[in-house]
Amino acid sequence: MPEPFFLEGEFVRLEPLSEEHIDALVVAASEDRSNYQWTYTPEGRGQMTDYVADALEKVAAGAHVAFATVRKSGGRGGADGDRVVGATRFCEMASWQWPPGASHQRQGVPDVVDIGFTWLARSAQRTPVNTEAKLLMMGHAFEVWEVHRVALQTDVRNARSRAAIERIGGQLDGILRADRPGADDTVRTSARFSILAAEWPVTKARLTARLHAGAGPG
Repeated sequence: MPEPFFLEGEFVRLEPLSEEHIDALVVAASEDRSNYQWTYTPEGRGQMTDYVADALEKVAAGAHVAFATVRKSGGRGGADGDRVVGATRFCEMASWQWPPGASHQRQGVPDVVDIGFTWLARSAQRTPVNTEAKLLMMGHAFEVWEVHRVALQTDVRNARSRAAIERIGGQLDGILRADRPGADDTVRTSARFSILAAEWPVTKARLTARLHAGAGPG
């Protein structure tokens, strides 16, 4: 699976997640937490340390590519210096076993991938940070890895997140019942969306337009 790498745009830089990010992530997660009802976001240094350690284990196993989300100084991205404002990942990375001789068989990159484990500090929500992060990640997935599908999941009760995914072109694939632990100590039912390679040009145009308009997708 891919080695850790950076993704950088005008407003945001996605850095390979490391233990050095823990303190800054604790500060980011300590802002107004009222929007974390449906998204697990570590609280305090103990939880954040465990969260990063778990992420790094998955990275080492080749299962995830984890990033710290850094808002860059200047412009609409922020005017107070570069600052860690959250985290996100490529996850559910799958390399398919194609029939012998298939032209699609590749090595070292996934065939399909999810974007998940995403959370942002309150001050970074609904800003160009989230829009550009999605643009960078999907661009890498579709244009560098040449994946066939990028998927996104959210708690079925999270109407705001579902609407945000739909606005950028995500198509609802289905509802996964009793899918995983919920952030509120329930058994979560998930809404699963996807964007296909053929749909990426339209999705890219939507994200780019939103970025230039200064609005985030959620």
